[in-house]
Amino acid sequence: MFTVDMYRKVRLTCAEGMSQREAARRFGISRDSVKKMLSFSVPPGYRRTSPMKRPKLDGFTEIIDAWIDADRSIHRKQRHTAKRVFERLRDEHGFTGGYTIVKDYMREHERRGREMFVPLTHPPGHAQADFGEALVIIDGVERKAHFFAFDLPHSDACYIRAYPAATSEAWVDGHAHAFGFFGRVPVSVLYDNDKCLVAQILPDGTRKRARLFSGFLSHYLIRDRYGRPGKGNDKGGVEGLVGYVRRNFMVPVPRFPSWVALNAWLEERCRKRQDDVLRGHTETIRGRLARDLDAMVELPPAPFDACDQAAGRVNSQALVRYKTNDYSVPVAYGHREVWLRGYVDEVAIGCGGDLIARHPRSYEREDVIFDPVHYLPLIEQKINAFDQAAPLAEWNLPPEFETLRRLMEARMLKAGRREFVQVLRLLEAFALDDLHAAVNTALRMGAIGFDAVKHLVLCQVERRPPKLDLDVYPYLPRADVAKTSAASYMSLVSGEVR
Repeated sequence: MFTVDMYRKVRLTCAEGMSQREAARRFGISRDSVKKMLSFSVPPGYRRTSPMKRPKLDGFTEIIDAWIDADRSIHRKQRHTAKRVFERLRDEHGFTGGYTIVKDYMREHERRGREMFVPLTHPPGHAQADFGEALVIIDGVERKAHFFAFDLPHSDACYIRAYPAATSEAWVDGHAHAFGFFGRVPVSVLYDNDKCLVAQILPDGTRKRARLFSGFLSHYLIRDRYGRPGKGNDKGGVEGLVGYVRRNFMVPVPRFPSWVALNAWLEERCRKRQDDVLRGHTETIRGRLARDLDAMVELPPAPFDACDQAAGRVNSQALVRYKTNDYSVPVAYGHREVWLRGYVDEVAIGCGGDLIARHPRSYEREDVIFDPVHYLPLIEQKINAFDQAAPLAEWNLPPEFETLRRLMEARMLKAGRREFVQVLRLLEAFALDDLHAAVNTALRMGAIGFDAVKHLVLCQVERRPPKLDLDVYPYLPRADVAKTSAASYMSLVSGEVR
């Protein structure tokens, strides 16, 4: 192919009077090339005048098309490749052509089948929501974070929040935090058909919503919309946001001491991004966000309680199961029906109108989460199980507690061990820090007993000095203090005693 500069030289030379024959001889090209250069000011490129012929393939195209159509109902990783199509044509149908013409036909067929999209405009006040995944390091442990992405397509403002799992309560909690971040509620939100939101797609195309999600929509009066199953481009704004967050917020891998710290950092990144001016716009995201907020509605007086509700029964080990994991309750509630509330970060358990236990939520499988205090009344009765009690095995108490136990058992044997459990049961009513301070004071004063520790922890809480009457502790070492006589005092004054 000749260059544009060659076209210019030939055309200029002929325009100055040189013949086409002489121009062809001068520039070393054919007269047909000179004629073409005089017809076009720049190289026109190759132009096919008739469809490309594939004589060896034409008789097999219907077979290939049938295979490709059948592949639409098969998992994409088990569909025909060009190499596999060529091998089947050769082995099963006697194809004698080459691999290249098969590959070119497959590529052209795929190009013709690619979907086209209509550019959309997004009115203010509407939102899209989805979940994405990325690796993070929380407290030194690599975890998979499921991050909630909330996008306002009109302004491109966003809110991101990370969770250990993309559960129903995480969906609702993410929305509640997003609404609090923007201070308003969108008119509608576009979703995919996640099973946490949609329990069932009915034959007429309507959605049967999950119970928790339906209550959430009723609380905030949101109109929910859904994309087509398997068509992520229906909510392209939030799909693009998920990729943006993974590339920009999650590289390098975020490292934080807790999920709370990670989410605080993500929220700050969302706020900082509002100062950006995106391609195709002259306003910042913050400037366009003002129109979104004007079209959105007020927050309700109270946020929605983002929790999954369930019921259970306490077994003989004072455990109740929730999402494959067992959580402890006080032994007094054994064999009773209880209710459970699963939040993103904790599990609350109650009986009747009383809240009886709270635990950090575990996202492992078949995990057992104990609160040692729940088992102390039973251990006090079955004191021989103290050293083998599983709920106490990983209870990391301050070392002063072990010192107190050793002194109690040395003086009162088995009764001392039971009295030490009574000391631990003070945690049912007092904080560990207050009880720890009381144990320290008891050890310093030599008041090794439950009554003394109880008195001291009350004094600690009420901020008053202790008044211990050691006469009620016959097993304590008694100090023999003699009464001071006047004569002894005078000898001290005179300096005779040394």
